[in-house]
Amino acid sequence: MSTVTGTLVQLKLSLLRNGLRQSAGRRAAYIASAVVTLLFAVLQLLGLVLLRGNAHADAVVVLLAAVLALGWAVMPLFFPGGDETLDPTRLVMLPLRPRPLVRALLAASLVGIGPLFTVCLFAGSVIAVARGAAAYVVGVVAVGLALLVCVALARAVATANIRLLTSRKGRDLAVLSGLVIAVGAQVVNFGAQRLGSSGLGQLTPAADVLRWVPPASSIGAVDAVSEGSYGIAAAQLALSVLALVALLAMWARHLTRLMTSPDGSTLQAAGDTTVRDRPSTGLARLLPSGRTGTAMERSLRYVWRDPKTKAAWVTSLAIGLIVPVFNALQGTGSIYFACFAAGMLGIQMYNQFGQDTSAFWMVAMTVSSTRDAYVELRARALALLVITLPYAALVTVLTTAVLGDWARLPEVLGLSFALLGSMLATGAWTSARFPYSIPQEGYKNVAPGQAGLAWIAIFGGMVAAALLCAPVIAVTIWINTSAGGDAWSRLLLPVGTVYGAAIAYLGLRLAAPRTAARLPEILTAVSKG
Repeated sequence: MSTVTGTLVQLKLSLLRNGLRQSAGRRAAYIASAVVTLLFAVLQLLGLVLLRGNAHADAVVVLLAAVLALGWAVMPLFFPGGDETLDPTRLVMLPLRPRPLVRALLAASLVGIGPLFTVCLFAGSVIAVARGAAAYVVGVVAVGLALLVCVALARAVATANIRLLTSRKGRDLAVLSGLVIAVGAQVVNFGAQRLGSSGLGQLTPAADVLRWVPPASSIGAVDAVSEGSYGIAAAQLALSVLALVALLAMWARHLTRLMTSPDGSTLQAAGDTTVRDRPSTGLARLLPSGRTGTAMERSLRYVWRDPKTKAAWVTSLAIGLIVPVFNALQGTGSIYFACFAAGMLGIQMYNQFGQDTSAFWMVAMTVSSTRDAYVELRARALALLVITLPYAALVTVLTTAVLGDWARLPEVLGLSFALLGSMLATGAWTSARFPYSIPQEGYKNVAPGQAGLAWIAIFGGMVAAALLCAPVIAVTIWINTSAGGDAWSRLLLPVGTVYGAAIAYLGLRLAAPRTAARLPEILTAVSKG
């Protein structure tokens, strides 16, 4: 082991050891996560061993290798702060050449729970398909080769995107990691249910393609040797070797460029000192004039630019689509699940002033009457409706198309619009009565000491919205249970729309005087983050 490699491996161990010394809480969290990860790895290993002899074991292990490689590729994008050695810019001032540095960083990357977890799964994959001494010998090579490809892939991706990961957009990307995990969990759940009903045979077509894609090709080589296809096995191993060489070369090239070129964003910021007036966007030109248009544009810019607001919106949009549509695809859903989209999006009306944080003082300075407070709340509600109305309608139409129950489309749309109007009403009131601060740093969405306010605002508001929507729900139940109710089902669309608009207007009117009277209290509450 060279001096550089040994030094960086010791540095990685020191980072792990010193990180555990920072606090007892961090030490307990690390130990607990390590135990859970290793326990899961052992269970996966046992499951793969029990899969030995199954006719479709080769398809399962090939797909598992491809999924592991995908995980190694995307994890640095969503968790760049999880490993301090992922950022090579920390080594810029050291007199290190790219090639020795690549070898040293590759060796340091093999230290940790992630590589151990990967080795366990690759080893179980080899045991599941290997038959004969030659297959096990190739399996040892395949496990090491696949692990190196995964690690090199993660390092190459992280190095190529390190400028992004350390910028504001990169922090936005990290905030959205929870959404990716949630969506991925839904996809995995859907795929598992399909496999449970149709069998593992459905994996074979995809596995036939992926067994030629590194690093899955190295695991496929073990199966090929077991079948006596030594030429195919050699070709598959060669593909993994070529992929490893290409990734190392790409990694070294990006590393050289990163460590020898200045940060372009810094140069641009330093060189461009002129102030330019930004033209109004197309969306801004379409908005109403006066305070309403200004407040709507501010709210929409929060959705696009603020990391926490963006994460909340994207999560609501994704989950609001996944739950009804995926349940419909699985054959277990109902058309009324489409109302879930309106409910998820309506939650965004709650704690409207919390997203302003301490900058709410600028809004408070412009509110001098109940009328001003009403216009401010109305503008925020209209900005929300710009997104939620068409999206709720789209989700309802998609769910209806999957289920083929077009006769109920008008009543479900009417029910969704009524629910959305009720949530706008309760959201405006709770924003004035139970505001809380949203920390700008970290993953917490509630400032310490305000969790009770958040629970009251969100869950209390949701219950109140359901109660406000009770008349439309009662009419819907009557239509579906009475003998002659089908003739009235189409009227639920206009009735629900008018009811939702009326209840939203009433809620905004009732919330406006409370907002105008509690401006100092609201500012204090939202400034704690």
